[in-house]
Amino acid sequence: MSDPTNICLSCGLCCDGTLIGFVQLESEELSPVRKMMEIEQTGENGMFFLPCNELGCNGCNIYSQRPKACRNFECGVLKSVEKKELTFDKATEVIDIVKQKKIAIEKQVAILQIELQSKSFHFKMLELKKLFRKDKSELFLSESHQELKLKLSELEKLLSKSFGVAF
Repeated sequence: MSDPTNICLSCGLCCDGTLIGFVQLESEELSPVRKMMEIEQTGENGMFFLPCNELGCNGCNIYSQRPKACRNFECGVLKSVEKKELTFDKATEVIDIVKQKKIAIEKQVAILQIELQSKSFHFKMLELKKLFRKDKSELFLSESHQELKLKLSELEKLLSKSFGVAF
């Protein structure tokens, strides 16, 4: 189970919209991918927003047929495991920490009744950051809002350090 591919299949943070918000498709991929899921046409190319509807309980349902951008995406955790800078166990620990932090943020957003438009966690976090920038004065943020802002900042630092992505 310590094969780097197993990290990807069990992690899913790129597919569920945590690390990235959308997948860009090349023109030759439009027809085959359109048969599997709904896509947005962008000129000659296309895209789909995350979370991917092909992400199931056991990972990616279309892993062998996934789009080129999905095949080519390598997060920092995967790269670190492949370079033997990070053990498989440590990598799964980092992934679990991210998932726990994500759940905590989602719960707090729900408790605070913050209305976010995006389906993708990545884009929701961008929306939150924008909301916090609008209200620049910490004095006007409740303790719960400040706690959420801190959690968001901690998660962003972890994603940047471990996965090489940021909101």
